[in-house]
Amino acid sequence: MELFLDGIKKALELIFSFDPEVLGITFLSLKISGTATLISMFIGMSIGVAVALNNFFGKRLIISLINTGMGLPPVVVGLFVTIMLWRNGPFGFMEILYTPTAMIIAQAIIATPIVMGITLAAIQHLPENLRLQILSLGATRLQMVWLLIKEARLPLLAAVMAGFGGVISEVGASIMVGGNIKGYSRVLTTATVMETGKGNFDTAIALGIILLILAFTVNAILTSIQQKQRPR
Repeated sequence: MELFLDGIKKALELIFSFDPEVLGITFLSLKISGTATLISMFIGMSIGVAVALNNFFGKRLIISLINTGMGLPPVVVGLFVTIMLWRNGPFGFMEILYTPTAMIIAQAIIATPIVMGITLAAIQHLPENLRLQILSLGATRLQMVWLLIKEARLPLLAAVMAGFGGVISEVGASIMVGGNIKGYSRVLTTATVMETGKGNFDTAIALGIILLILAFTVNAILTSIQQKQRPR
């Protein structure tokens, strides 16, 4: 209990003293996970909507793969991205391994199936007759898709929150592709692991608390937007 209280005290000191290193780690965490979430949102929602609205051979298999991808192990993603970006790998010439860019790629791969799966379920849950009604009123197919997305906006915002939550707390892939380099690719999760390994539990607890505050703040903003859009 005393150790936990020390961690809370340490967290307050780091926050209110505006420690440059902690601020840098926090903003980098937000930048990497936020960018990855945006990428996953555009890719995941586009594919999720496309799969939901079209009938084709192998659709059930594709849906099964998407649902499986929602539980994709981060360490597997980290291994795959590391191999792809290794100096002898297919994309080694880009020289982005152990950089924030590599971390964004890994986190986007993790978040995309989450956003995709929830989007797919949200669009499929809408009444099938709704599509026909929209088209019968003279809407183009693109307009129909946009109206369906607006109709499913609440679960789609939940998809974004789930995607962000999945990557802001991720550690395995981030360490593997980012290297946890001080002042360059160190984020809150990797810094917490490092401090725990060094036995600095008060600092580790403090970083964990800051991570929770960051995740709560972002999700509180998204939840506020979601609830404002809720039908009365």
